[in-house]
Amino acid sequence: MVYLLFEPIEIILRMKTYNSKSLEETQKIAEELGVSLTKGSIITLYGDLGSGKTTFVQGLAKGLGIDRRLNSPTFIIVRSYKLKTTAKNLKSFYHIDLYRIQNEKEIEGLGLKEIMSDPQNIVAIEWAEKLGTLLPEKRTDIKLEYVDENRRSMSIYDYTPGV
Repeated sequence: MVYLLFEPIEIILRMKTYNSKSLEETQKIAEELGVSLTKGSIITLYGDLGSGKTTFVQGLAKGLGIDRRLNSPTFIIVRSYKLKTTAKNLKSFYHIDLYRIQNEKEIEGLGLKEIMSDPQNIVAIEWAEKLGTLLPEKRTDIKLEYVDENRRSMSIYDYTPGV
């Protein structure tokens, strides 16, 4: 006889899948998500090179009211943008790209724990799998897949700590 014990670690609250046929459509989907974000939201992005992670973050930023074009922070790792809206008690949007990070030890000196724990921040992290044990329990995972030159598939999962 086999006994299985389950301990709830996380609960999926919501899962949606989208198929985009263009860069603009990907950004529009992300923009709609950006408008709905609340203080302390952490967005983690996963996908191969060219899957649309930075394009998605550009749409998120637009949804948060950031007018200027966002460039990937691949070489500087972290970029911050002041948010104009005070209605939601938000201060900053952080765009983090961990592509060049080799291990968790390199992450420790970046101040990511502090950035992610400030409830006045919205944080988007590309290559979030590199966070390892620093990956927050409460987050929204975006998994992007390259379908072809113009099409991307996006799955959005909202997680919250288990009860």
